[in-house]
Amino acid sequence: MGNSTSETDQPNQLTDLVINPSSNPTPGAVLRDGKEILFQAFNWESHKYNWWETLETKIADIAKAGITSAWLPPPTHSFAAEGYAPQDLYSLNSKYGSEHQLKALLHKMKQHKVRAMADIVINHRVGTTRGRGGIYNRFDGISLPWDERAVTSSTGGLGKQNSGAIFHGFPNIDHSQDFVRKDIIGWLQFLRHKVGFQDFRFDFAKGFSPKYVKEYIEGAKPVFSVGEYWDTCNYVGSSLDYNQDSHRQRIVNWIDGTGQLSTAFDFTTKGILQEAVKREYWRLCDAQGKPPGVIGWWPSRSATFIDNHDTGSTQAHWPFPSDHVMEGYAYILTHPGIPTIFYDHFYDWNHSVHEQIVKLIDARKRQGIHSRSPVRILEAKHNVYAAIIGEKLCMKIGDGSWSPSGKEWTLSTSGHNYAVWHK
Repeated sequence: MGNSTSETDQPNQLTDLVINPSSNPTPGAVLRDGKEILFQAFNWESHKYNWWETLETKIADIAKAGITSAWLPPPTHSFAAEGYAPQDLYSLNSKYGSEHQLKALLHKMKQHKVRAMADIVINHRVGTTRGRGGIYNRFDGISLPWDERAVTSSTGGLGKQNSGAIFHGFPNIDHSQDFVRKDIIGWLQFLRHKVGFQDFRFDFAKGFSPKYVKEYIEGAKPVFSVGEYWDTCNYVGSSLDYNQDSHRQRIVNWIDGTGQLSTAFDFTTKGILQEAVKREYWRLCDAQGKPPGVIGWWPSRSATFIDNHDTGSTQAHWPFPSDHVMEGYAYILTHPGIPTIFYDHFYDWNHSVHEQIVKLIDARKRQGIHSRSPVRILEAKHNVYAAIIGEKLCMKIGDGSWSPSGKEWTLSTSGHNYAVWHK
């Protein structure tokens, strides 16, 4: 698994048998179990639509599909409507709805045994008053009234330099300060135990050292965590390099830095997969014959996805080719890792896409595919990719004709340029 030191990906049949995820599993149990299916329950425009109430009407359907955790947009008061410019962290009245509406939604999710994932935006924070240098780098008059010491010197504060990448245009938080970490842990415990969030998603994880994420997870004990370590893939000129080992190594290093307590979104797999579907399926097998993303090295800590509110939606910074989205889902929902479904595909496209995704989830669950399931790649050519996963599921994507040999295989589900079989 690259240069990671983890032994946690050795399949443990005993562990898989004894853990029975309830509505409130213990931290770490879901990582060992490996049966998670995530759902991003918003897009970039959701703040316009009374979101907490809108989402509440869909929880029963989300649960029925087999989703275990739904990632909600940032729940706290924000300078920008989308929630990614947080200001008063303890105020739960946002453009997505009121605190009362949020708690009603979380109650409904608990009833349906779908865990609520909070979007944790702690790389930066919008000040309320001008401090040193005439910059809005003080947080007077709101909860957690930090002064300029809480802001990195890289972004106009009195703290130390950034421990990661700079998020430009905002005061970046200096996590090396004891009082800052103490306050953040207190706030995360509030979200976890008072509000009712069970899982965390760490926004812009490149901006601060993963050792702080480790401390925050240990302090608040979420059931499941995932980090957004979004790094640029390796390119040769304008074309994607076949070898993305250094890209996935950086994500693996981040996971290691969290004490292996957090998973990370598998941006490597997304980058490769969305090029592969353009009749370059040979990309889906690395030089060692394994999946070429983070799932090829550390699948139990890899959250795979097709698009999110940044890459897709109305921002469309790095979108998956729209006419190949179901091939993408056929790949991530049959392969190891922790697959994530995007709201837009599930609810805003046509009903057929919703039903096809549900059938793929069902095939995954019926055949017991989990985050550590082994993969045997059978074909990786320009026009077809085929693999057997967990020796129980077989799949192919691409416009090349291919089907498994042997009468033991039965077609589970299929669609445009994809098919899945089971034993």
